[in-house]
Amino acid sequence: MATIREGKKSVLLVVDVQVDVMGHLWEKDRVIENIRIAVEKARAAQTPIIWVQHEDENDGLAHGTPNWEIVPELIPAEGETRIYKEYNSSFEKTNLEETLAALGATHVVLAGAATNWCIRATAYGALDRGYDLTLLNDAHTTVDIELPEFNGDVLEAKNIIRDLNIAVQWLNYPGIENNTLSTEELAF
Repeated sequence: MATIREGKKSVLLVVDVQVDVMGHLWEKDRVIENIRIAVEKARAAQTPIIWVQHEDENDGLAHGTPNWEIVPELIPAEGETRIYKEYNSSFEKTNLEETLAALGATHVVLAGAATNWCIRATAYGALDRGYDLTLLNDAHTTVDIELPEFNGDVLEAKNIIRDLNIAVQWLNYPGIENNTLSTEELAF
């Protein structure tokens, strides 16, 4: 059973909004703008922001390269935490849990990319570790996925996003609050 975390201190966790990751995702400009608004709200409320960046030389995301950098519309401010990861979940083999503990965080507000990999894994990782979770339902995105093994069917990005938004609303963990909100509804 997950640890129940006392308190209501939030952090905004922005995952993998990197040049190469965001370059070809569904409605990326709208999603980047919504993340920018969420970042502004967090900063105005003095809510900590944690930026996560994926590192994988085989995927063109070598640390420090132009493709690895966060998109220019979303520049981390001085003093905002950065976490570097190699796996889908932002929690696996990173210092994210220690960082959240040092901040006294109990509630993760989640945005970024890609919905069906790193956002899903990070959302479940947060819930499994006892954090309350709010997924910003209009601030994460992915790509269409072609399935040649299923007669060329395509999983459309908008449906992958909708699926995770529904799943996060319907998940039920003891003592943990989880929901989705639009960026407009978000208040820290």
